[in-house]
Amino acid sequence: MAFLGTMNIVGSGLTAQQLRMDVISENITNINTTRTENGDGPYRRKTITFVAESGKDQFRMIMARLSGASNRGYEKAGGVRVVEIGEDTDAPFQIAYDPTHPDADEDGYLQLPNITLVKEITDAMAATQAYSANVTAFNTLKTVVSRGLEIGR
Repeated sequence: MAFLGTMNIVGSGLTAQQLRMDVISENITNINTTRTENGDGPYRRKTITFVAESGKDQFRMIMARLSGASNRGYEKAGGVRVVEIGEDTDAPFQIAYDPTHPDADEDGYLQLPNITLVKEITDAMAATQAYSANVTAFNTLKTVVSRGLEIGR
């Protein structure tokens, strides 16, 4: 059924935005972390990379067409996929003067994570809006399918 492909697309969006919120939450949680587990300095802001899936399975479609077979039911749904959760290496660490902190250098300066709270909150708001849009699409699909099933009554 065609609506299952739509559900997969919406589901991929919900999953991707939830993971985006998880990464943003981790960044906010570590906004003051000056030392990582492996001792490589302060926490680095994490980023997430999405890639759009086209929804086309060219190889399967071409083979089905050449062999005269049906490809119905095997169409690949589109959507979005997370390809990487990386670290923001472009933004420099913030510097603060705190000679009493145990991670301060000999001059009393401390490296803080390269996280800006305003940016994280803005990203969280965008992720929330995208998640909400996917929920709306899912609810619309649910309504269309239920009304379609009522036709047969």
